[in-house]
Amino acid sequence: MNDETHLAALRTYWRRNQAFPAMAKLCGVVGLTSTSSVFALIKRLSEAGYLERVEGRVAPTRRFFGRPIIGAVRAGLPQLEGQEPPELLTIDDYLVDDPNRTVLCRVRGESMRDVGLLDGDLVVVEKNRPTRPGDIVVAVVDGEMTVKTLCLAKDGAFYLEPANPDFQPIRPQGSLEIVGVVVGAVRRYGR
Repeated sequence: MNDETHLAALRTYWRRNQAFPAMAKLCGVVGLTSTSSVFALIKRLSEAGYLERVEGRVAPTRRFFGRPIIGAVRAGLPQLEGQEPPELLTIDDYLVDDPNRTVLCRVRGESMRDVGLLDGDLVVVEKNRPTRPGDIVVAVVDGEMTVKTLCLAKDGAFYLEPANPDFQPIRPQGSLEIVGVVVGAVRRYGR
């Protein structure tokens, strides 16, 4: 087994348990027979930036959760595969600027389909961010939460515009509170 295979075993174990076992039990996780081999593996993976020691225990770093970007892929005609080593990126690195202000919301319904937000998608929402007309926002309007495009009427009143002609704009009857601005979305296929 090589370090990538061991790293894959550690990622699988972490996914299931959200923690690593003691060093002696890590032997079974990565398929090594001695704790000295595990210590050497942990040292190599720490030097590579995948793991760190925290209060005497092994812990994952951000790099541990990174996924390789294997290049750009055309949505049209195929292209030659790149030969450069892949860059590692986590979903957080790509979509989250401030983890303390970022929340996820699950989209329900079809009112935003024409901007690519479909039923079941997760939207990445940055709270306490300045908003302006044209932003896609998660808002609480008259006590109910929704995702829509923030618009400003000629009379200076804000309203929420759907991205599907089958739905009507929402004009607050009482209150409109912006939870945050949508900065990205995640969709899972299959399963």
